[in-house]
Amino acid sequence: MTEPLPLPTPASTPLPAPASLPGGWARAGRRAGIAGAAIGVLAAGAAAGVAVERLAMGRGVRRRARQALDAAGPYGTLRGTPGTAVADDGTELYYEVEDAEDFPPAAPDSDGTAVGTPAARRRRRRFAGRREPAPLTVVFSHGYCLTQDSWHFQRAALRGHVRTVYWDQRSHGRSARGISQLAGDEPVTIEQLGRDLKAVLDAAAPEGRLLLVGHSMGGMTVMAFADQFPDLVRDRVAGVALLDTSAGDLGRVTFGLPAAGAWAVRHFVPGFLKALGSRAELAERGRQATADLFAGIIKHYSFGTEGVDPGVARFAERLLESTPIDVVAEFYPAFALHEKGESLELFRDLPGLVLVGDRDMVTPPAHSERIAARLPDAVFEVVEEAGHLAPLERPDRVNDALAALLARAGVRIRAGAGAEQGARPVRRTRGTPRRTL
Repeated sequence: MTEPLPLPTPASTPLPAPASLPGGWARAGRRAGIAGAAIGVLAAGAAAGVAVERLAMGRGVRRRARQALDAAGPYGTLRGTPGTAVADDGTELYYEVEDAEDFPPAAPDSDGTAVGTPAARRRRRRFAGRREPAPLTVVFSHGYCLTQDSWHFQRAALRGHVRTVYWDQRSHGRSARGISQLAGDEPVTIEQLGRDLKAVLDAAAPEGRLLLVGHSMGGMTVMAFADQFPDLVRDRVAGVALLDTSAGDLGRVTFGLPAAGAWAVRHFVPGFLKALGSRAELAERGRQATADLFAGIIKHYSFGTEGVDPGVARFAERLLESTPIDVVAEFYPAFALHEKGESLELFRDLPGLVLVGDRDMVTPPAHSERIAARLPDAVFEVVEEAGHLAPLERPDRVNDALAALLARAGVRIRAGAGAEQGARPVRRTRGTPRRTL
């Protein structure tokens, strides 16, 4: 397995001086800066042409502020028991498991026996027989250019309550680069990601009921998994949560741009990305040199308000920065081919959650509405003043919605758990009332 992909900090990625590039490469470096900024937009699931909000602040001040946030922020620090699954092409996929017994809550059972202790487990075995049944496992699939650490707040809330699995998609986070892609044999497809999820389930949750949670590309991964393994869905899946995602028709997303800008994105970005992916080192230099613009773009397309916690905004920036340019380029074309509306029929009779931020410009609310229309047993929730990264921006709303879904699947979550393990309380916002379609 490859070494973990570092989350860069300004201290480890000094800004290059364009004049230091040899000869005509100085001009190329400046062009790469623009290209890197455009790639940063795509890494945030966006397009181009966003103004920088912090022009009045000096670069040195911004750099020191980022360093302070990197040092102080608790986000992405939670860890579980590591493991490795092997995809069908040999790619090693990194995952972590957190068993409820590893983080026993303080609250005791009704008879006074502490939850998760040997005595509690023996009591369950008396009712269930000699072999304790496999617990329900909640499996989290993250989005494009993120890692499993993007589930930080959900991870903090669920510890000690339910068995969970978090994994890094191929070429992201601590997982290895896709072998098929490195060999040049196959492009990345959403179908491949669905098979990767199957490999993770085989390794980390080979038995017991499953509740599948996917954000953005992770939701598409869940749909592709269902499409290819319908029998497993029927036999084991107890519920599904699809957050800020789409079942298809992504080619028409405008990213909040005017018609001309949206047309340019659809027609020129794929080729542009392919060219930059072939010159990844130069493009990375450009992205580093335009870090301030990159940060503004991420904030604009990831979050719905300007008032997001600066530590959370910086955390999202670091996650996106950690995704290499050539990986960004490899994955982007797969979204235009993603059409998995029919696979949603497999979740039709299961408890479900469809959640989206009302200001999501990457997978707009209309996409979630179409998903919810196919899932009559799903709760559809629109979170006001939230963008594409609702699990980070509005963790209280997402955690409450997941707790309600788990309750429908037979798992009760202790109220207020989301404030633990470095998950700062977030002001509850008014949103569209939960409703079942």
